[in-house]
Amino acid sequence: MFRSRLNWLRICLLLAVCAAYSNHFHNSFHFDDSHTVADNPYVRSLAYLPRFFTDATTFSVLPANRTYRPFVSASLALDYALGHGYSVFWFHLSTFLVFLLQLAAMDALFTAILNATRPAAEAAAANRNMSLLAVAWYGLHPAMAETVNYIIQRGDIYSTIGVVAALALYARLPMLRKFGLYLLPLAFALLSKPPAVVFPLLLFLYLAMFERKCGDKVGKIALATVPSIAMCVVLMKLQSAMTPKTFLPSTVSTYSYCITQPFVLMRYFGTLFLPLHLNVDTDLQPFAAFNAQAFAGFAFVALLLTAAWFTFGKRTLRPISYGLLWFLIASLPTSLYRLSEVENDHRMYLPFVGLVLAVTWAAYLGLERLAACTDGRMVWRAACAAGLVLLALYAYGTIVRNRVWRTEESLWLDDVQKSPSNGRGLMNYGLSLMARGDYSDALDYFQRALPFTPNYSTLEINLGIANGGLNRSYDAESHFLRAIALAPGDDSSHYFYGRWLYQSGRIVDALRELETAVRLNPTKLAARDLLASAFGMAGDEQDARATAAETLRLAPDDAQARNALDQPVIQNSDYWINASLYQYQSGHYDVCIEDAKQALRIKPDNELAYNNIGAAYAGLKQWDQAIESERQALRIRPDFQRAKNNLALYLQAKSGALPQPSANRTPEDWLNASLVDEQSGQHQKCIEDAQRALKLRPDYAEAYNNMAAAYSSMRQWDQAISAAQTAIRLRPDFQLAKNNLAWALSQKKREIR
Repeated sequence: MFRSRLNWLRICLLLAVCAAYSNHFHNSFHFDDSHTVADNPYVRSLAYLPRFFTDATTFSVLPANRTYRPFVSASLALDYALGHGYSVFWFHLSTFLVFLLQLAAMDALFTAILNATRPAAEAAAANRNMSLLAVAWYGLHPAMAETVNYIIQRGDIYSTIGVVAALALYARLPMLRKFGLYLLPLAFALLSKPPAVVFPLLLFLYLAMFERKCGDKVGKIALATVPSIAMCVVLMKLQSAMTPKTFLPSTVSTYSYCITQPFVLMRYFGTLFLPLHLNVDTDLQPFAAFNAQAFAGFAFVALLLTAAWFTFGKRTLRPISYGLLWFLIASLPTSLYRLSEVENDHRMYLPFVGLVLAVTWAAYLGLERLAACTDGRMVWRAACAAGLVLLALYAYGTIVRNRVWRTEESLWLDDVQKSPSNGRGLMNYGLSLMARGDYSDALDYFQRALPFTPNYSTLEINLGIANGGLNRSYDAESHFLRAIALAPGDDSSHYFYGRWLYQSGRIVDALRELETAVRLNPTKLAARDLLASAFGMAGDEQDARATAAETLRLAPDDAQARNALDQPVIQNSDYWINASLYQYQSGHYDVCIEDAKQALRIKPDNELAYNNIGAAYAGLKQWDQAIESERQALRIRPDFQRAKNNLALYLQAKSGALPQPSANRTPEDWLNASLVDEQSGQHQKCIEDAQRALKLRPDYAEAYNNMAAAYSSMRQWDQAISAAQTAIRLRPDFQLAKNNLAWALSQKKREIR
């Protein structure tokens, strides 16, 4: 009878968990999913399965995020194959199935612990019920939805199920311990995410609390943990050896990070009961010094340790002690090892396994004592009713969190509402707005993020994209160049600048940036595809095809690369203009002339073609042909200022006079020249060209801003500060100058220290 009732309860729990998560299977990829899943070419083919175990660069397309988690990468590749592409349903389904298996493993472990605590036959039913209640609380708790919805964080689920299953096997099948069967799920956990390294400590505490016999010495118990310790040492050394040197987990100081963690643990503990502040990206900052919040955190940890010590003394209370210590021990890896953020909701996933056991058992013992003093039947009925209501509320919370995780826009809107001081959250919400073409509102959120992250290259990139979408070319280019100045080794800055140049028709400049992006990060398919297109637009068919072929070797299913090989570029007038400009920049003047003539065959009144021909003849010092070509360009378009400038220059050159290239330059010409100088690393020339712009227009705030950027690149902070302050005085709303000023001030302060 009891067994039948228990099975029905398990079925009800399974149905409840499935119902709570029924609205999450089509939630989109989010945040770190982009560089580990959606943009990662290695998960698109099962042929890379062996390589996941030998090359950690396959984990992410971002060098700073590459770490060794082979089982996670392998599972992503399997999901991609099952879904025949990026079908989010398959990714969520596989994660959810492992989550359900973990709940079953937790039930097995909790039952073993409670039976060891109260081995009497009459306690078996209560032990089973309390185990199932703890599992139900965990399975329906909305904090778990933060991990279940976050596809790349399945590493936490894999790590946790490995630890729980290993302990359950050890506890439930003692006769198989000598064969080391329990080490298999542990190996799976360690090769999924490092926090599983806490297993030997959890095993030691389990043995000490629930299997220790009178007379057993600590050394004997510790000896039983040696196989798991050995496995952890070997696989953690493998983890360290396989992780690329480019991996950068954090820039936060060790001191600040560590003194913040006890306070974070206190927040996690409170979340178990009131999960009201779940958030994909918190705005909690590391404490710069030991303050009242840090003190509260350390006092909280001391209180938990005290509670664990006192509950350890009585066997009936030991599940409470074990659960509290599990919570603290499972939090150690993310508390002692510096990470980019001081807290993340998915870090609660493993610690909460122990915490739900501790709190559930404590509540049960309290109700048991209360029932013994009053009307027991009424107490248990009221407790059951309250428990069901609470579980229903937690399940509803999970449904709500699933809705939040539905799209990027819904996720980051929730984030900015809960963490209004989070610059990255504000930026990401702006990104979601920009994705639907709302550049104006996106720009507003990017600018709101600036005070919190003034020197964030990714934010500068997005400011460039938004300004470009609003046709503010100068501001767009300035932000792209600042992004490159902040992170010259980051391929993203060069890629997005190159993409903007490509969209602006500046194919030659785009090629330079895209080639740099591909060189810095060969695994980014978007940069490769655009580079092939740019080569095609420049008329360089050989390099276009070679780039596409190399992309297909990396990602055989890349449709854009396949099209580049199968479908020739449409050779219209614009194509030949770009090709001629590319050849001119390469010094191939004869080819430049021929390509420009091809443009004229298609469009005879193309003033750009005649201008390119004139420039090429000038490069060959054939002044008569150069002059005639520029005059032809001006016949077609009399207001063509570039052709006017070139004509004047070539006439001077023919007469033998020294050329005066600056004679007809406008302030805008000098400003653009200074931008190009700064981008190419010619900082002093950038300053000189900006000063020439100021001679023509003394109140040119943008020129002062360019000077500030150049002085900063030369680490001349006083001059940079002065130039930026002048730019702001001339144009008080000049946000880019404010950024440059903040950067120069912060760097000067750092050098003084």
